[in-house]
Amino acid sequence: MKLTSVRTAAVATAVVMVAGLATACNRESGAAADGAADKPKIGVDLPRSDSDFWNSYAQYVKKEAADGDLTMLPTSNSQNDVTKLVANVQVFQNSGAEAVVMAPQDTGAVSSTLDQLAAEKIPVVSVDTRPDKGAVYMVVRADNRAYGIKACEYLGKQLGGKGKVAELQGALDSINGRDRSVAFATCMKTKFPKIKVFELPTDWKGDVASAKLQSLLAQHPDLHGVYMQAGGVFLQPTLALLQQKGLLKPAGAPGHITIISNDGIPQEFDAIRKGHIDATVSQPADLYAKYALYYAKAAAEGKPVKEGPTDHDSMIIKLPNGYEDQLPAPLVTKDNVDDAALWGNSVSK
Repeated sequence: MKLTSVRTAAVATAVVMVAGLATACNRESGAAADGAADKPKIGVDLPRSDSDFWNSYAQYVKKEAADGDLTMLPTSNSQNDVTKLVANVQVFQNSGAEAVVMAPQDTGAVSSTLDQLAAEKIPVVSVDTRPDKGAVYMVVRADNRAYGIKACEYLGKQLGGKGKVAELQGALDSINGRDRSVAFATCMKTKFPKIKVFELPTDWKGDVASAKLQSLLAQHPDLHGVYMQAGGVFLQPTLALLQQKGLLKPAGAPGHITIISNDGIPQEFDAIRKGHIDATVSQPADLYAKYALYYAKAAAEGKPVKEGPTDHDSMIIKLPNGYEDQLPAPLVTKDNVDDAALWGNSVSK
């Protein structure tokens, strides 16, 4: 064989080998791409960053996203502003989101955004709050009426059924604020009619809560109890005010003001240990994140929802505009504050 023929054959063989390698590489790259494509794109909007509870939730979302079989779009934060929420959702749509997780603080104003997402066939999971109108695939939420009832029963028992109580209410345009307030008021009127309740709407703002509590204490320095509907925003300013006025006395001491809260953040647990507050109802920030992403993935994959008890100690109920998974929210006192199963004992402060 001539030398040129040998060289030609060698080159041809090399070309075939390179082509084969290229085909194999392309096949592997394609498989990887297909694998990524199989993971649904999820957009998560965080509702605010001025609450220790929601900051803990954000940490859990990040952890669950890293462990989950899904593609997380860059998270956004609507900062308790429905206008920002609308804009953030639009970014998710433009980025190809196949499901959206949100926690709308104004549960009435979000309906048009939900309608828009429904028209685009993008399912929504709402965390902690239940939109008044507009389709949702799932609401991941604890029973907020139970929060108000637990707070009422605890205060009623601790105060012996009589006295004066300040209620630092959340925003009444929020289903959570309404549920907690209505349940608390109904329970007090029915079970403890000798307890005088002073309702202080705050719009979930710590400075507003502190200012209104200060005014109330000027008129009623003999206050016996406080119900804080959100420890994440009310705890620090409330304790600071009571300390300033010389009213922050430990549990069991004369003049102690009995305080029960909602959230279950580490700072509340520390306050219970110190005797500064007496109890809180632990909202499951860890489970909110876990099941928000679980249901978002299920929604993106078109899986149906089934009513009834779940395998995670909760109950799914049917709503007029979707479904709700009602997660457990335990009462925490000095007796169980060190329970390792409570999420507030497993996050950084």
